[in-house]
Amino acid sequence: MTGRDVGEMRAAALPAHAIEVGSDPLDGPSRNSVGGWPFLDDVQEWPSCFCGERMALFFQLDVPEDLGPFGGDHLLVFHCRAHNDASEAEFADDRLVPEYWNAPQLPYPRPFWRVLLQRQAMLPTVEPEPSIRALPLTLQPFVDTPNKRGLGAQTFKVGGTPSWAQDPEYYTCACGADLEYLCQVPEGMEFAVHPGQPEQPYSVGADTYGLFLGNEVYLLACPSHCDPAAVWPVNQN
Repeated sequence: MTGRDVGEMRAAALPAHAIEVGSDPLDGPSRNSVGGWPFLDDVQEWPSCFCGERMALFFQLDVPEDLGPFGGDHLLVFHCRAHNDASEAEFADDRLVPEYWNAPQLPYPRPFWRVLLQRQAMLPTVEPEPSIRALPLTLQPFVDTPNKRGLGAQTFKVGGTPSWAQDPEYYTCACGADLEYLCQVPEGMEFAVHPGQPEQPYSVGADTYGLFLGNEVYLLACPSHCDPAAVWPVNQN
């Protein structure tokens, strides 16, 4: 079911999983975590920003099997600490530009984030994410029933229906597939960092980092899996 189909079936209830952040720091790798040890495919390197700084791992999780074409994938969300901004889509005709995950993100030469859906992510990296505190994530299944406006639950979740803060947004991947909604990060969500870390520009506090200027983030991914990085982060507030 595409994002456009979901938009038309406003009354449909869909499976979802609420993402809960634990408070006890992790002392070893976990596939569902804030920060921590990224689980990456063998051919995938830890992403770096165009500025040369290694991107911070904000969170990762195993997508539950009941969530359509992405069930069984491993989702990782990276973002540069030094570049805290909103995403801006660029199009070629009626599609996102080819390799939009690497395309210029004006005024920057490349995006300052990387979102990955890995299918063979078996082993964690040797070293953990150094900036963001490693905390466990727990996924709690629920049925996301849209309200009268067709909006899903406004929470940290994977699956379900987005709770669009503004008008719904639909995108077509450069490969021709309609991107489908996968995950939502609520507006203003902050991620705790270790003491002594460099402060993130425009963050709420010196001891936390945020994603995309603290906007609500909706991750739309390519159901054809044309590339592990074929995920577009929609920002609204």
